[in-house]
Amino acid sequence: MFGISYWFLPLFAGCVWLGTLLAMLGTWLAKGSPHYGWMQTSMHIAYISDIGATSWGQPLFIAGSAVAVVVFDVAFISERWLRHKGRLAKNYNKTEKALSICAIIFAIIGAAGLILLTIFDTKTYPSVHDAMLVVAGYIISAIFICAEYQRLGIHYREHRILRASFWIKLTFIFVELALAIAFGVESDRSVYNRAAVLEWTISLIYIFYIWSFIIDFLPATHTKHKNDRFGAPVRAGDDEMAMNTQDHGNNMGGPVYTGGGHQPDSSSYDSEQPMAEMGRYQPPQGHVPASRNF
Repeated sequence: MFGISYWFLPLFAGCVWLGTLLAMLGTWLAKGSPHYGWMQTSMHIAYISDIGATSWGQPLFIAGSAVAVVVFDVAFISERWLRHKGRLAKNYNKTEKALSICAIIFAIIGAAGLILLTIFDTKTYPSVHDAMLVVAGYIISAIFICAEYQRLGIHYREHRILRASFWIKLTFIFVELALAIAFGVESDRSVYNRAAVLEWTISLIYIFYIWSFIIDFLPATHTKHKNDRFGAPVRAGDDEMAMNTQDHGNNMGGPVYTGGGHQPDSSSYDSEQPMAEMGRYQPPQGHVPASRNF
């Protein structure tokens, strides 16, 4: 794609999100960790959204978040396209394709929720901003992509990269869900400093989820040419039908061998000729066969 491998998409998206968070946190610390008027009185650690509501933090928050999530959504769409083209292991059935499409849809919903969260800041729109916090599009998207990879790993057991990607994404789901629950509990208990630490932790771990898609795109670096691409998967029903045909013969009762249209090489073909000649009747020299005309 434009001379750049597809694994660059999640790498770039993760780096942009990491740079955005570090720039916001670093600038807040450089300013002396100020306490803003829209923060709780007991807070000493600012939420990401508190920094994102400042005059200098909001443009950075909007731009960084928008670029990161849009590029990440492009990575989701590219993964679907690459599987369709055979650049990655093709989906085995329609269920896997449906799971992939659902993952894309919820990733787009998550991206829209995050962009709206940066626009409707907590200082000016506190109620709308809180409503945006319940958008868990990327968590749901991760569940769908995890389910797709689990099924792919069953059908393509020889591709260990699928199993590795599945376990990484499954770990992300459990860790992020646990941290999100802890964040909600601490916020409800008004332990805002601890909740702020959890929010920053959740956002930083999200980067590793984005980067986990790098390994998913690695096989595509070897399938640029059509001859190197993944073929259509052999389904169990087709395999079973072929085996039954070979065991029991065709409809006419004759044997059928499922070796396909493979032609032997010349050496093996020539080595079979003496046996063929030995099995063929040859009349003795000088012998005139009897006439068959009566």
